Amino acid sequence: MSLKVFLEVVEIRTKLASLFPFVVGVLFSITYFHQFSLMHTLLFFVGMIVFDMATTAINNYMDYQKAKSETYKYKQNIIGRSGISPTLVRNMIFGMIGFAAVIGVTLAVQTGWMLLIMGGICCLIGIFYTFGPVPLSRMPLGEIFSGITMGLGIFAIVVYLNTTEHPPFYLAVDFDKGTFSLDGNFWQVLAIVWASLPLVLTIANIMLANNLRDLDTDIENHRYTLVYYIGRKQGALLFQLLMLSCYAVILLGFVFGIFHWPILIVLAAFPKIRKNLLQFRKELPEPKSFRHSINNLIIFNGSYILGLLLTIILEKIQS
Repeated sequence: MSLKVFLEVVEIRTKLASLFPFVVGVLFSITYFHQFSLMHTLLFFVGMIVFDMATTAINNYMDYQKAKSETYKYKQNIIGRSGISPTLVRNMIFGMIGFAAVIGVTLAVQTGWMLLIMGGICCLIGIFYTFGPVPLSRMPLGEIFSGITMGLGIFAIVVYLNTTEHPPFYLAVDFDKGTFSLDGNFWQVLAIVWASLPLVLTIANIMLANNLRDLDTDIENHRYTLVYYIGRKQGALLFQLLMLSCYAVILLGFVFGIFHWPILIVLAAFPKIRKNLLQFRKELPEPKSFRHSINNLIIFNGSYILGLLLTIILEKIQS
């Protein structure tokens, strides 16, 4: 397998969806909790990217195995189109999952059992998203699971790994006594969940846009996603609502002190976001319509990152 084919199998270009929760999580740890752990952050980044590549490879592998359309299987799917061995792809997937698991266990030993639970749940959802007799991606649950797993899961794990001093939540286990206790700060946990919502919504919108575009092909391949049940018209309306909700989250977060005033720079991106939403609705169901979901994710979360960076710079100047 050539490097070019490998990068297509793991769809390296799609890793922005996991990169944004990672970066925002690091910056939020600094702005809200004033903590940062370089080694934990770097280790998790490597494991996260490798596991993300594995789940994408699983998606392509399962789509190839379950394809009902010969045209899709041998002309559109990268495995059939490139003539690579499905067994090779399967072994590659096992190798990447194993590598990510080693990093996860290493971090859990250093930071506590809570990471093992959070990471384990995210990994299981990631694997069964496209694997198994009834994958989550073939049900009207894809948007929910992809948004929460990546938008909240990655974000919360990054914050947890960086807040080693007075963590917002911590699980203590005593095997000798057979006891455990979960400790945390309700308001800090709520702040973490709230700050993750724009990531949850923009990532869910990528899956929604994909399903809106591919509705006919999905039906042909027996994939009954959310769009199959609510229709393209309502799906397009939901796409707009999720994107606009990101601004409500930021504004309310600012009002309640989760963010500082530099975060309001996200408002500068609104005209471009609005234009993309209108173009998306106009171009459906053409393949090019999907690009607007990616553009919105980049523009909004890019401005989100910029707002957090400006907050850090302002705090440094004032200190």
